[in-house]
Amino acid sequence: MHIIVGLGNPGKQYEFTRHNAGYLCLDYLAAKYDIKVNKIKFKSLVGEGSIKGEKVVLLKPTTFMNLSGEAVCEAVRFYKADWENVIVVYDDISLPLGALRIREKGSAGGHNGMKNIIYLSGTDTFPRIRLGVDSNGERDLADYVLGKFSNEDLKTFSSAVEDAVDAMEYMVKGDTQKAMNLFNKKGLGEGKGSKQ
Repeated sequence: MHIIVGLGNPGKQYEFTRHNAGYLCLDYLAAKYDIKVNKIKFKSLVGEGSIKGEKVVLLKPTTFMNLSGEAVCEAVRFYKADWENVIVVYDDISLPLGALRIREKGSAGGHNGMKNIIYLSGTDTFPRIRLGVDSNGERDLADYVLGKFSNEDLKTFSSAVEDAVDAMEYMVKGDTQKAMNLFNKKGLGEGKGSKQ
């Protein structure tokens, strides 16, 4: 069983903001596999279903981004899940818009939601999908990530979401390496603020 976590902030004012990239990705995944993410448990909205015959739990923490670890750790304890089977999806300002990066483990890279998950779990050995939202050269990054996608940017971002969902199909089958090989090259060189 896999727990797939989309990071974001609850509330109408945060819908379609860059920082809610994880929520947007989870919504797309849920729609594709007809999984209702509407139960309230673990300080989250939760849905259970299957992807390619593999059982999954979809999790949208409602703790606000900086306390995401509270929700994720509660779910992991309840399901007695291995951290290697927890996939976290979130925004990354260091990647070009429309790019995605899959990793099997690693640091938080400055992302507050990830910092909290790593801090409370005591591990960074879980797979993650970073969705590029670009920094666009902005100095006030807090305002930028809480800003909404333009319609044009949302179209570009949506292609990364589709790739992320395709990648998850490999990841829940235990083939994260194949997902990395297929999708980590896509979208490079398309943004203005990439460091990678």
